[in-house]
Amino acid sequence: MNRISSSSNLPWLRNRIAVMEVFGNITSSSRVAQQVRILHALREDKRVRAVVLDIDSPGGSAALSDHLHRALASVDERKPVIAHVRNVALSGGYLVICAARRIVALPTATIGSIGVIIAKPIVRDLMSRMGVQMYVSRVGEHKDMLQPWREPTPEEEQKLADLRDEIYEWFIATVSRTRGLEEDRVRSYATGEIFTAARGIDMGLVDELGDMDTALDMASEMGRVPRVLAYVRPRRPLFERLLAPVGSAMADRVLAAVEARLRFRVE
Repeated sequence: MNRISSSSNLPWLRNRIAVMEVFGNITSSSRVAQQVRILHALREDKRVRAVVLDIDSPGGSAALSDHLHRALASVDERKPVIAHVRNVALSGGYLVICAARRIVALPTATIGSIGVIIAKPIVRDLMSRMGVQMYVSRVGEHKDMLQPWREPTPEEEQKLADLRDEIYEWFIATVSRTRGLEEDRVRSYATGEIFTAARGIDMGLVDELGDMDTALDMASEMGRVPRVLAYVRPRRPLFERLLAPVGSAMADRVLAAVEARLRFRVE
């Protein structure tokens, strides 16, 4: 019995609270894939009794945000997940934390921006100035509707608007369901507007005002676990590691800027 009791006190065998960070734009498929794998591992790890998601994200891809939201909800089915907003949780970032059991935020943090934007670059004039022409052979009337070398036709604009509206309604329904709010109430917030967390309390978008310690105390109580912390992070991409001397934030900005100019986006 003494040997069992002694071994149970070994650091790697103790129950714990996992702390996972989600920082920056949600636009990298590889990074989200790593984050989802981590969440699945936390779900299965019996030593992890609660999870605190530390988030600072302005949002990003609708699909990737949904991917993270579903993975986080899967964890919360087995153990409490507390979301802590350290700065911003906007648009897709807010969608992600709606999967948490409780949302804690600093009073001055900003949340919301519930809405959808579809964007794509149009480089027709640039190509013309450079003397570049595009030959297209397609099967399917709208197969090239998202390509950057031409503007969409009126019919294609309507199809994109229908896509936008479908995702918008899904966003509203998801916030309504996870936050226990009437859809009409959420719709009144879903103007793309940004709110402080202090205001979000009265709106039902935030559960409690506080800092990281508040979130950890809540996780400890809900998970019935002492404040033994395990920080989990995905491996940084090679490009970001190469730019480490000048800061990972610059790497994020460079990658996001390049992607924003080259890809069709639903955010």
